[in-house]
Amino acid sequence: MTAAAGLPRLALTAGEPAGIGPELVARLAATPLAADLVVIGDRELIERAAGRCGLDIAISDDDGKPLARREAGRLRLRHIPLRATETPGTLDMRNAFHVLNVLATATDGCLDGTFDAMVTAPVQKSVINDAGEPFTGHTEFLATRAGRDVVMMLASDTLRVALATTHLPLSRVSAAITPERITQTLRIVHDDLVRRFGLAQPRIAVLGLNPHAGEGGHLGREEIDVIVPALDALRDQGMHLLGPLPADTAFIPAQRDSYDAVLAMYHDQALPVLKSEAFERTVNITLGLPFIRTSVDHGTALDLAGSGRADASSMLAAASLAADLARHRHAAGK
Repeated sequence: MTAAAGLPRLALTAGEPAGIGPELVARLAATPLAADLVVIGDRELIERAAGRCGLDIAISDDDGKPLARREAGRLRLRHIPLRATETPGTLDMRNAFHVLNVLATATDGCLDGTFDAMVTAPVQKSVINDAGEPFTGHTEFLATRAGRDVVMMLASDTLRVALATTHLPLSRVSAAITPERITQTLRIVHDDLVRRFGLAQPRIAVLGLNPHAGEGGHLGREEIDVIVPALDALRDQGMHLLGPLPADTAFIPAQRDSYDAVLAMYHDQALPVLKSEAFERTVNITLGLPFIRTSVDHGTALDLAGSGRADASSMLAAASLAADLARHRHAAGK
């Protein structure tokens, strides 16, 4: 692992060139974070973003050598040119393939051990789709590239929420909640809580799909027919699982101390709770990958792009967590 010879090497991607991602990378570089920050992307894009933020960033070519110390304002780079010069706030389909090339390069670098972790700024899915490329999000892209089953988890300093389904229309969620999906998802969540976060016996709260967790079948049978049998089988294998719990009471203070993470059945079931509490401190983590990947918990903010006022708190939280997880992985000899 590269962190053994120096600082954790983090591959940074700036996401949509017309969004706030390049500014987030520049602001992250300006911090004294103890990590070797290597941006995969266009040099002039990052330089222009730094200028808009009033930052003096020293960018050097990444030679792959370990870095024992990084000064604030220092950033290394692997150059992948834009197809067209960006206009902040205005999407350009010509750069859609640049975004995908950046993601593929960073992913492959993590897979071959060049980098210890990957930290991503937000992409604009619509412009990639408009360019003719089927793309549903970072999580799905990374799963395909790495050939792994993955789970999306968002985490703050007080709450971790994993998702059984991600970017799926609500009308299709019930059919997607199968015993196989619940079992596979919980195994990935459990294994990464042990492997990445050092929790020897993680406690996972599982939400029901229906109001009041189905209320004994009167408000839906998914809990009885699908979720409970899957949980019981995993409990027999030694997992500590709570639920299925009604989503409307699972997050009250009296419940919080009873679990280490929550599994929600769909995207908007639990994430509003997390984001309303800690929007600027929440990190998106992809579980199940053979490498560490974290990201911001927000979008491209096209209306804010180019103003130099983008808040990099979530980007800093994502990079800090990635560096911490990389150090933990090295200390554990994994």
